[in-house]
Amino acid sequence: MHLAYVRERAGHALIGSRQWIPRTQIEDPVRSLLMGLPLDLEFRTKGQLAAGIAADALAEGICFDFFAGDEVYGSCTELRQFFEGRGQAYVLRVPRNFRLALPGGKTLTCADAASQLDTGRRGEVRSAGKGSKGERWYAWSWLATASPRHCLLIRRHLKTGELAFHYCFVPEGQPLTLTRLIRAAGLRWPVEEDFAFGKDCFGLDESQVRLYTAIARHTVLVMAALAICAVTAALLKGRTSTCAPPPVRPDQPPPTDLGMIPLTVPETGRLLAALDSRPSLPGHTARWSRWRRRHQARSRWYHQRTRLARNTEIALVS
Repeated sequence: MHLAYVRERAGHALIGSRQWIPRTQIEDPVRSLLMGLPLDLEFRTKGQLAAGIAADALAEGICFDFFAGDEVYGSCTELRQFFEGRGQAYVLRVPRNFRLALPGGKTLTCADAASQLDTGRRGEVRSAGKGSKGERWYAWSWLATASPRHCLLIRRHLKTGELAFHYCFVPEGQPLTLTRLIRAAGLRWPVEEDFAFGKDCFGLDESQVRLYTAIARHTVLVMAALAICAVTAALLKGRTSTCAPPPVRPDQPPPTDLGMIPLTVPETGRLLAALDSRPSLPGHTARWSRWRRRHQARSRWYHQRTRLARNTEIALVS
């Protein structure tokens, strides 16, 4: 399991990790010896491991506006208490059967609480941030709870109507607004990108080892390579992006030059790897890089225009 650090409109990378090992392997002396596990290693749940990673990051002086995670972490009472005890805001996914206390003393599941919303109120359509295919539009609403610093954030898919629930905490002295919560919930997407980049570009899941120390070393090296490329791409983002403005109408004609997308983490990795290789033709790597970035800019622009044509609700909001 990993901790990703995300800076909006800048970049993101993995900055912490823990190996989750099943209890049966830790408590089996033979298997533990064969895997090279430390003698004092104790079993810890994923929520406990997450609290340990967060504690180390906070001790290093890293400041986080929010912590975000999926249902595994949102369902962990110990992890939520850890954040609240340190005055750390969070937006954590929770399952539909997660129970919360509402004003007036009533306790309901997230699904039951959402069903009591005004049926005519579909929520505010806002973007959860940019994904691999452009803006990710959802309808959002929120519910107050018995605690003035907690709330339930509800996300509805515009096409399927599927609901997702986020249990949120914002400490005293910080603004508790729908805009901040939506931004925090949308920043879970870069974590998935980090996993994809780490696996596809740097071999995060391709270690041919089975020992505890060897796996830890491989993970650290991959995270370091990913961080180097992420920092490089973030520093060069403003200098390497020549993308045309995104479309605002479904019938908008394309501009003459759609430009190139900025350097991405995978593209930065390819360029750095090419420094140690000898291409058959001078400038071969740079030409391929420009072709890919230009092609991706063109595909992105047409995909965004197609989405506007297919969903008038998104077109009106944007």
